[in-house]
Amino acid sequence: MQQRTYVMVKPDAVERRMIGRIVGRFERVGLAIERLELGMVTSAQAAANYAEHEGKPFYEGLISYITSGPVVKMVLSGPEAVSVVRKLMGATNPRDAAPGTIRGDLGLTLDANVVHGSDSPESAEREIGIFFGE
Repeated sequence: MQQRTYVMVKPDAVERRMIGRIVGRFERVGLAIERLELGMVTSAQAAANYAEHEGKPFYEGLISYITSGPVVKMVLSGPEAVSVVRKLMGATNPRDAAPGTIRGDLGLTLDANVVHGSDSPESAEREIGIFFGE
């Protein structure tokens, strides 16, 4: 089934100049880039995106981190795009991510795990709305 998903190359990966390596992995498996933008995440966008974590001990640090530097915001599409992206990214914690996955190969820590991807088609549409106003 054709799907759209939201992907963000996080500030740590942008700072480490990994944009091309990360985006290339998605392209190599046949996902299409519908939209791509380099920019900052606003406090309002961060709060909306991470609303389910509000009140948790790590929330303030997460908001501070994701708004700390430029990110690459993307809408990718293709067959089963959400699950394809999740598999390519690997486990959230890079130490648990398999070699060959983006986080397994490039991630440093749980906080600096280089990439975010929507976890469901519903989350994808919500996140696309937050970051691209669709």
